[in-house]
Amino acid sequence: MARTSILVLSALLLTLLAACGTKPAAKKGAGAKSPAVAHAVRDGETHLKNLRQITFGGENAEAYWSFAEDRLIFQATRAPYTADQIYVMAPDGSDTKLLSGGVGRTTCAYFMPGDKRILYASTYLAGKEPPPKPAYDRSLGYVWPIFNAYDIFTANADGSDVQPLIQSAGYDAEATVSPKGDKIVFTSTRDGDLDLYSCDIDGSNVKRLTDAPGYDGGAFFNWDGSKIVWRAPDRDSVDVEETKALLKRQLVRPSKLEIWIMDADGSNKKMVTKNGAANFGPFWHPDGKRIIFSSNMHDPRGGNFELYLVDVGTSKTERVTHFERTRPGARRSDDFDGFPMFTRDGKRLVFCSNRENEKPNETNVFVADWVD
Repeated sequence: MARTSILVLSALLLTLLAACGTKPAAKKGAGAKSPAVAHAVRDGETHLKNLRQITFGGENAEAYWSFAEDRLIFQATRAPYTADQIYVMAPDGSDTKLLSGGVGRTTCAYFMPGDKRILYASTYLAGKEPPPKPAYDRSLGYVWPIFNAYDIFTANADGSDVQPLIQSAGYDAEATVSPKGDKIVFTSTRDGDLDLYSCDIDGSNVKRLTDAPGYDGGAFFNWDGSKIVWRAPDRDSVDVEETKALLKRQLVRPSKLEIWIMDADGSNKKMVTKNGAANFGPFWHPDGKRIIFSSNMHDPRGGNFELYLVDVGTSKTERVTHFERTRPGARRSDDFDGFPMFTRDGKRLVFCSNRENEKPNETNVFVADWVD
């Protein structure tokens, strides 16, 4: 859940998102077929064309391609559920199906190699009801809950046969799979901090990859499985005592996170950005030289998140989306583009956005053709 659900994320920077929530628009209907709707790209969005909206209403987040790239798995809060559940759909938004059991909170879903099974994190072993969100504490400011009840499970692609894969006494979530199909990377508090770990595809051979104080999460392998990108603070800015105190309360402060890369074995760590903003949701471009990610770097005290490309060699950064308040009366919470993922050939991009929403804070899934 720290890979963020959108309604949560945007409560932060005066804005926008969380873990995904509200009922889909009645004209579309929950679970009904909803063919894609075309929208114009904004001025300056030269990398995008043929933009299509494929979900309609509510909070929809973290949509990721299957290995065959013929389905998208994502999380959303939809009636009758009060917390995120896992869904699957076709790339045009049709054939949407609930995969998780509607129990507890679920997050961070991904396809397993061959697309016959999926993985996701869930709190369901701790009880049917979702763990409650922590009450807002003005003295803490914006924080994310990191529920210790999260463990990582696999299931058949239709949601049946749920089996535990990765478990510990603390938080286990944010798992993604190497495109090679041999490894998983995930975030865990098993050693007392929020660190990254890898394991074999069957959950064995767990290896700790990070050990510096502070939150490490939202990791993805590059396309040949040799490197990992993730989000973490600039280590020089970490307040270790505050971090420990928050973690005891199952909380983390995400307002300043940078984009990092390392080899898949945990060596050769490098901070790619250094802008002091809230950078998250990084994903490798298939050329292996660039990373796309979401950031409020141009609005660091607010909640306008846009997509950017950064060159891993030079750290040169290019803005990709330009979705700032363009509608009369639009609110800061309407300005969000995040959770990007390319197809293997780099010709399509899926991401989540508040653009074209019918109500404030609604976040939907969009697919676009990519132009280099």
